[in-house]
Amino acid sequence: MKILVVEDEPKVATFIKHGLEENHYEADIVYDGRNAEKMALQYDYNLFIIDIIIPYVNGLDLCRTIKQNKPDVPVLMLTALGTTEDKLQGFDAGANDYLVKPFEFRELLARVRVLLKTHGNSHDSSKKLVVADLELDLDRKVARRGGQPIDLTAKEFLLLQYLMRNNGRVLSRNDIAENVWDMNYDFSTNVVDVYINFLRKKIDKGHDRKLINTRIGLGYIFGDT
Repeated sequence: MKILVVEDEPKVATFIKHGLEENHYEADIVYDGRNAEKMALQYDYNLFIIDIIIPYVNGLDLCRTIKQNKPDVPVLMLTALGTTEDKLQGFDAGANDYLVKPFEFRELLARVRVLLKTHGNSHDSSKKLVVADLELDLDRKVARRGGQPIDLTAKEFLLLQYLMRNNGRVLSRNDIAENVWDMNYDFSTNVVDVYINFLRKKIDKGHDRKLINTRIGLGYIFGDT
């Protein structure tokens, strides 16, 4: 497995590279967003680890470019910016996971393994998901309800896809975090609830039939209750 580490602090970058190589991964380092963009588009990588505050092209813009060109390759944001708003910006840019500095390498390694396992086996023959009058086109990345298009961010699309695949099941916040953000749910953040509310406004507002429903104390259920 080949990983590109985008980090402008040489000591941190070297620490990550050595740790990954000790665990039998191949790792390249690049110190700025402009060169990282060139390498990301020119070479094949299985995972990108990206700091947000880097020279020339910031990590958020770099993530967007990568996801536009290589949407199936996971991105792990690694940064000192750790507020809920910072995380939302990272996920909206297309990041699959978000780890705040300072961090323990074993946690980074665990997240790397989850991302590689999840996205290395993400082959699905289903091209469309349909629940009631809501349709999700997995090839075109388009959602429609009642024939009307719905504008979704990359993370909202992934969340809706997970909810629709689990139509009729009660999903805990931890279930959603593990499968959409590839992380264990952090009870100090309300990222899952925030995104559920984003989706509700786009999917259910103006419709008598509500598809995203809350089960108090349990989580959320998609479909009829």
